[in-house]
Amino acid sequence: MVQISSAFLASIDCSQQIAYGSVMYTGIIQQVGVVETVQETKSGLRVVIDPKGWSYEPNPGDSVANNGCCLTLVDPLSATDGLMTFDAIPETLSKTTLGSWAVGQRINLERPLRMGDGLDGHQVQGHVDGTAEVVKVDSSDGYRVRLTLDADLMRFMIPKGSICIDGISLTIAALDVNERWVEVALIPETLERTNLGDRVVGELVNIEADVMVKTIVHTLENYQQAMSS
Repeated sequence: MVQISSAFLASIDCSQQIAYGSVMYTGIIQQVGVVETVQETKSGLRVVIDPKGWSYEPNPGDSVANNGCCLTLVDPLSATDGLMTFDAIPETLSKTTLGSWAVGQRINLERPLRMGDGLDGHQVQGHVDGTAEVVKVDSSDGYRVRLTLDADLMRFMIPKGSICIDGISLTIAALDVNERWVEVALIPETLERTNLGDRVVGELVNIEADVMVKTIVHTLENYQQAMSS
């Protein structure tokens, strides 16, 4: 019988608590806003989003997922005529597409989960792991989008697993580990309620891998010695 140390079990429990305890979103888009302004600041970029009549009214310090990126509201809506102002620091800019956002671009918005909310998508933290390039858009048989990922992101992709693309909770329809691509199939409802139909070949999208898969991969990669003891 394989003996697994108590320290190893404790490390799994801890990693799961960290992963699940920080979940904030579901990947179900609630509104599509529009970039109003993008301005360079000493600390990075300040982005102003027009939420286009969204009923959610966050206060300064509250979080909002913008294309899957969890950002903190800076100014009260009463001072900005209902526009939402966010700051992005270099770390955020290096991991996401935010630095390329342009005035008029449509942005997926989601508020954080509240006690009692349903988990209709999958567990999403709003912590973008990296970006992927759109390499194929096929509307001949349904609507499918293919993305290429770097090796670090690809190791978290599993058949029929979850992936968050620009904040949208989706199921992986096909993948090729060696070629490092994944495909998602989009229903008309998703195309209508999100901005993913705006994406064209050559553009980048934000990717957040499934937190459960990341927890498992991290545990296996870092605690193999403990497993064998």
